[in-house]
Order: sequence, then C-alpha cells, then structure tokens
Amino acid sequence: MGAVVLFDGVCNFCDASVNFVIEHDPDCYFKFAPLQSEAGMKLAAEYKLDSKVANRESGDGSTPIDSVILIEDGEAYTHSTAALRIARRLTGLWSWSYAFIIVPASIRDFFYRVFAKYRYRFFGRKDECMLPTPEARARFL
Repeated sequence: MGAVVLFDGVCNFCDASVNFVIEHDPDCYFKFAPLQSEAGMKLAAEYKLDSKVANRESGDGSTPIDSVILIEDGEAYTHSTAALRIARRLTGLWSWSYAFIIVPASIRDFFYRVFAKYRYRFFGRKDECMLPTPEARARFL
C-alpha cells in the first residue's frame, strides 16, 4: 500500500532527507508532498494537523507542525516517531535506527524539536519547494 511523507519543501535539509529516502527506498514504499503544496495542505487538514506551516510566526500561540509527517495505515505520525518509522523501511543499517523507538517520545521529540528549530540556520532555506528529478517525479503527490 505505501505511505506518504509530508515535508517542509523550502528547507534544504528536508529536501536532502527526501532525496536520501528515495535513494534508500528501492521498493518505492514512500510517496512525498511538500507541506506547502496543495496536496500537503489537504492531507494536513484531513488528518487535523496544523497546516500553518508556511506561516511559522502566526502570533496566535499555536505551534505549527513544520517538520516531517508520515501518513501510514490511516494514521499520522509526527516528529521523531515519523522519522524513525520512515527509517525502519530504508535499506542498509538505517533500519536499525528504529530501535530508538524505545526511548520515550518526550525525550526523542525534545531533541528533534531543537534540531528542527535551527535547521534553517544550519542548512538554509529556499524561496520555493524543490523540483523532483524526472525519475522521482512519479513519487510526488
């Protein structure tokens, strides 16, 4: 059946991560959509996720989900749980990182959020979402 990965399409690190997943997912289990895209916003609304991704400074006190979201088997997973569930399906030793799922989510997500908060500073951002290569285009919604 497969799963959908929603990601921050203007984040350089997120783009590189999507390319990494594509490279290590030979069975094409994952499909992808930027959170800022029409498909991404539609899925975020369908799963009742905060869709104010592009407007990180909403000023209303809410905390937008601005990182990876995995939609699999009718469930939406966010933050470190999404990343680990993605990793378990990858080829090579990457699947072993799923063992970190035993660490309480509150601890995993603390470190995940710290990294997410500074990812633009470390890796930069784009003005537009990535354009997939012709080979990968079929994997994008």
